Amino acid sequence: MSRMSTSSLDPAIAARLKRSADGLVPAIAQQYDTGEVLMLGWMDDEALHRTLTTGRCTYWSRSRQEYWVKGDTSGHVQHVKSVALDCDADTLLVKVDQVGAACHTGARTCFDADVLPLAAE
Repeated sequence: MSRMSTSSLDPAIAARLKRSADGLVPAIAQQYDTGEVLMLGWMDDEALHRTLTTGRCTYWSRSRQEYWVKGDTSGHVQHVKSVALDCDADTLLVKVDQVGAACHTGARTCFDADVLPLAAE
């Protein structure tokens, strides 16, 4: 059975989510006080439930097919400040207080190392 069927997520929240074919919703992690975009992870209903109830970001690893709590191995914890659903109900914005690096490469953010050039006007 799907992971969603075993979730403790509030049914009213679960009913609003628009998930991908594999039952996931992209979750953007943003530093709550600076607005810095840190990373993108994936959540299913249970990962969202855990994030909302524990105050720590829990994601679903598509490669390992398991839940992971940001910082459990690295020590680079994300303390949740707020969670918002976008207007289409298909993306989450998780405002966090990031301790240490957010990126698995050791960088503060996943989005600062490979800035693409814009075409000249």
